Amino acid sequence: MSDQLKTEPAAEKDPADWVTGEERMTGPQASYLRTLSQEAGEDFDESLTKAEASKRIEALQLKTGRGMDH
Repeated sequence: MSDQLKTEPAAEKDPADWVTGEERMTGPQASYLRTLSQEAGEDFDESLTKAEASKRIEALQLKTGRGMDH
């Protein structure tokens, strides 16, 4: 066994491959996306699917610096 801790996150499944990805985004996704959209000065699209919302959240996190580990 190695004495080093694994620091890399587990591989995440691409939202496009989610079984429920075409369902309407969840309440928590909508809430967080609304906040990120306001901070980024961009429109909030309430019609996104779960998969689309996940990708949009990731893009807005990069733009706003939110949710970043550094």
